[in-house]
Amino acid sequence: MANDLILKESHKHLNSLLESKAAALPKDFNKTRFLQNSITVLQDTKGIEKCNAISVARTMLKGAFLGLDFLNKECYAIPYGNSLQFQTDYKGEIKLAKKYSIEPIRDIYAKLVRKGDFFEEEIKEGKQYVNFKPIPFNNDSIIGAFAICFFADGSMKYDTMSKEEIDKTRDDYSKMPKGTSWTKSYGEMCKKTVLRRLCKMISLDFDNIEQRQAWEDGADVEFEKKNSKPKNILDVESHDAIIAEEAEFQIIEEDADDGKEIDEDIPDVFKE
Repeated sequence: MANDLILKESHKHLNSLLESKAAALPKDFNKTRFLQNSITVLQDTKGIEKCNAISVARTMLKGAFLGLDFLNKECYAIPYGNSLQFQTDYKGEIKLAKKYSIEPIRDIYAKLVRKGDFFEEEIKEGKQYVNFKPIPFNNDSIIGAFAICFFADGSMKYDTMSKEEIDKTRDDYSKMPKGTSWTKSYGEMCKKTVLRRLCKMISLDFDNIEQRQAWEDGADVEFEKKNSKPKNILDVESHDAIIAEEAEFQIIEEDADDGKEIDEDIPDVFKE
């Protein structure tokens, strides 16, 4: 089946990448578990048979760099045309902020503010205060969101966004403003958007450039620049980019140890 073929090829390429990029992976990275979890997730990904196996492997590799688990929904591989887009989840963002913040974080989170909730922000004697009293089990319309970070030394930082500001950010800066993340998980995306903007004010010290780039790629929104990709074009990967990736993988495989099985961890269902 075409689906089984793309999964097997994706597994092979991902395995090659994990070997060649081992120095950029977290120290506690479990390769076998990551490969198994990734394949399990890809099995349930609709439209995976339309994707290029190399681009699939590259997408999954970004989660590996950050030590995030696709199966535990700390990050996602979201189909978009004939490619997968890497995106961190709200809880994945919190995990990374706590792990890589230069200033130790005691707690960090984001909350939705709904119609009827009490929300107040104040600066008193040079200190910031946030007072939030939500109505229990309030399912009224969302009017905004805020994110707050408490550091171990007692200091704090926070950011707020109204619903109008969130929607404008989505429309102007989102990679997929009409994607399933926004249409099916609007509340979570509101929290992630304000949390990601807050993290821009927190000094994060990643172990290497690969982790930093993967974190940047995992954002749904790009605050620094207007999204330059036309939103009506589904095929976001160019033919030239795919050809370049194929050439790189050919080099990787030629340099690999001939005596080592490249698909040693692949689930039995995909083995010949």
